[in-house]
Amino acid sequence: MMTSMATTPTPRQRARAQTLEDITRIGRRHLATAGAAALSVRAVARDLGVVSSAIYRYVRSRDDLLTLLVVDGYDELGDAVDAAAAKVADDDHRGRFLAIGRAVRAWARKEPATYALLFGSPVPGYEAPAERTVGPGTRVIAALIQLRTDAYDAGAVLLPE
Repeated sequence: MMTSMATTPTPRQRARAQTLEDITRIGRRHLATAGAAALSVRAVARDLGVVSSAIYRYVRSRDDLLTLLVVDGYDELGDAVDAAAAKVADDDHRGRFLAIGRAVRAWARKEPATYALLFGSPVPGYEAPAERTVGPGTRVIAALIQLRTDAYDAGAVLLPE
C-alpha cells in the first residue's frame, strides 16, 4: 500500500521562492517611486544586494519583471476580492456585489502604482504574456460572473429579453 507524502520544498526551492518574493517586493517599491516605464532590473538587483547578472536567474528581462509584478498584483487583488466576498452570505447577492466593489476600491487606494500597472495606460514596449496573466487577471471578473450566476439561479435577477 502506497501512502501519499506531502513534498517538502528543498532548501534551494525555499531560497528561490524567498528571492522571488524579495524581487517582487523591491520591484513594487520601484514601481511606486519610478513608474512602470522606468522599471529597471539592474536597480532591483542593486537594492536586492546582488550583482545584476545574478538577478537574471530569476527574471530574464524588464518584461519578465513586469510580468512578475502584474501576476502578483492580480493575485493580491483577487485574494482581497475573494476574502471580502467570503464574509458575506452566499444568498446576499447585493452584499457580495458591494463587498467585491469595496474590496477593489480599497486595494486600489492601498496599491495605486500596482493598480495603475494593471488597469492604467499600457507600458511602452511591454505586452503581457497571456499564458501567464489571463488566469490571474480574470479572477475579479470571474467572481462577478459567479455572483451574477448565483443571483440568476436564485431568481433574484432576470435576464433581459
